[in-house]
Amino acid sequence: MDNMTIKEFSAKLSSSDPVPGGGGASALAGCLSAALCSMVASLTSGKKKYAQYQEDIEKILLRTAEITDDMRSLIRKDAECFEPLSKAYGIPKDTPGRDALLEDALRTAVSAPYEILRASCEILPLLSELSVKGSAIAVSDVGVAAAMCRAAAEGAVLNVYINTKLMKDRAYAENINKETADMAERCVSGCALIYSSVESRLKGENR
Repeated sequence: MDNMTIKEFSAKLSSSDPVPGGGGASALAGCLSAALCSMVASLTSGKKKYAQYQEDIEKILLRTAEITDDMRSLIRKDAECFEPLSKAYGIPKDTPGRDALLEDALRTAVSAPYEILRASCEILPLLSELSVKGSAIAVSDVGVAAAMCRAAAEGAVLNVYINTKLMKDRAYAENINKETADMAERCVSGCALIYSSVESRLKGENR
């Protein structure tokens, strides 16, 4: 998937193939969010007006490059992690050991969206910094990056829950659900605040 064009990826996404699906789309949203953060930082770097933030901007550039790569890898990982689950669903229900195989496959499948959510949370502090330290000419891009980050997080959450819902080990599932809910609350609310702040600035409400 790393070498697909946008046209090829969207065509694959719109087909009846199980992957890429919602998880891959969520990771792509996260990738776009991190890349936009990198763009804002690049537009800010070296500008005299923001010289006091130069060191912080350079750190942001390094971090956004890492997260962009991570999110891009997670598009592929989500597809790879779903494969065992897809195969497990195809095993006849009366086959000995099917339940154990399905449980293991569900744990594998949930790992990718969980990581997508965690990576989304790592974008949030960068968005907060850029909303203050980033070039004013790119403030709208900070808002778009916040929207993409929120989409990535919310999409990842649903892909976690669809897997934990089917797990027999309810203690394990509920633990994952709690961690997911806690991360999602922080990330989604944080992104919403940043988006709202950017929107207000663009409408002139903060003058």
